[in-house]
Amino acid sequence: MRSTAGEATAQRPTHIGFLQVPNYSAIAFSTAIEPLRMANQLAGVALYDWSVITLDGGPVAASNGLAVTPDADIRSAGALDMLFVCGGTGIRDCCDRRLLAWLRSLAERHVELGAICTGTYLLAHANLLKGYRCTIHWENISSIDEEHRFPDTVFTSELFVIDRDRYTCAGGIAPLDLMLNVIGRQKSPSIAEAICEEFIHERIRNVSDIQRVPLRVHLGTSQPKLVEAVSLMEANMEEPLSLHDLARLVNVSRRQLERLFKKHLNCVPTRYYLELRLSRARQFLLQTQLSIIDVSLACGFSSPPHFSKCYHDFFGYPPSRERRSRAGGESSAAATATPARVRNQRRKASTP
Repeated sequence: MRSTAGEATAQRPTHIGFLQVPNYSAIAFSTAIEPLRMANQLAGVALYDWSVITLDGGPVAASNGLAVTPDADIRSAGALDMLFVCGGTGIRDCCDRRLLAWLRSLAERHVELGAICTGTYLLAHANLLKGYRCTIHWENISSIDEEHRFPDTVFTSELFVIDRDRYTCAGGIAPLDLMLNVIGRQKSPSIAEAICEEFIHERIRNVSDIQRVPLRVHLGTSQPKLVEAVSLMEANMEEPLSLHDLARLVNVSRRQLERLFKKHLNCVPTRYYLELRLSRARQFLLQTQLSIIDVSLACGFSSPPHFSKCYHDFFGYPPSRERRSRAGGESSAAATATPARVRNQRRKASTP
């Protein structure tokens, strides 16, 4: 285990509150709080302290039925540097007016606010995400889009989003990656990397990573031909199918296939296929020792220069930097880079 003691400056601990609402996600809460504990252990000093807060100070049950004893209610929570709203199932039933007013009062005192899993919904409902980018568990994105309740907030499918003083993540084990990025920024990148090793976590995921949202969730059962076409794409990365062959295998015309992609995925089939291959390439770069040449061939690119150009156009940096990031040479740069697709989302969000 690498030595990390003494790397963080001698300051008072950063105090983080975790607001639990009924049916919060226990795994999301645990993966948010454990990196803070390990940061203290590795540094040999108290970098963080934390408290569990509930509306009235009584314990609330997580979605798995377990409950922890809270430290305070919203009136006695004391001074906080950051607060994370811990959500889960049934989040729309948790929009208590006292709770929303308290969240707004924290924002007025410039407390940094975050949310894990569906906690993002409460921040948005309190009007605290206007003009921000954020994320929420993929099961909730479609319903939020349909509601049109938060037109001034951009919901993305990323694992986590850090936008100025707002920190949101998708739930599951995504809070682990969010907290590792927070620790790396606030305290020390090497402490964050050491925590990753202690938890046997493959790597610290960053803003380039997105949630794996099943296509069937987007489309339901109404578009079996489109789901079949995407499945064929995913099964044929090394030797990509032509659009003609893809249409023939799905038993539709090429023009009909193009219309399906445009209507339901807002993308032409060739572009969708390319982005699938680039995402697979990124997984190889981060998770294997394959050379960049081998990765380009495994993902169906005719030459490494063509692969590098496509990769740069999509992610905003070349595959060589991705590989250096995996080795630790550019961990901080990779963590703060803004992928091209995210920049495009921002441009769309700012378009009247």
